[in-house]
Amino acid sequence: MNKVILLEQLKIFTEKSVKDIPLPVKPQENDYHSGYKRTAEVYLMRLPDSSSAKKKAPYIIHQIITGKDSRKPGSTGEAKTVVRSIFCVYSSDEQEGSLLLLGLMERLRIDLLKTEIIGKQFALDLEEGVETLVYPDDTAPFYAGEMITSWNIPTVEREVSL
Repeated sequence: MNKVILLEQLKIFTEKSVKDIPLPVKPQENDYHSGYKRTAEVYLMRLPDSSSAKKKAPYIIHQIITGKDSRKPGSTGEAKTVVRSIFCVYSSDEQEGSLLLLGLMERLRIDLLKTEIIGKQFALDLEEGVETLVYPDDTAPFYAGEMITSWNIPTVEREVSL
């Protein structure tokens, strides 16, 4: 359950980190609220309905990508996992959209680097670093990017000694 708890804690952390960044929302059919803004919603592993990805923007998705548990003889072992965070924003202005995406990604990156530990048990692996990528594709009026982070998570302890 450690990875599930990590995602839940990362969601809480992300919501606090980006709570004061209002982002444009694409007007929907029969929507009279032009210029409506809200903070990015945070999802775990996937969107609730992937066919509505463009309707959900702005959003952030945190996904567990890989995990590795290891133990050398005589040591307590270590557990690591890699999280991919996908960011998506909307803007009718291409320059503004690109900058809004970058600003959202930077806010979370900086806050993670400042804090390093979330949920009192998950430590950002600074040796692996934080990697970001703004997708270069021309997908206007939607803009997307991702961040890869590595985490040290609590190890699973052996229940029976040999």
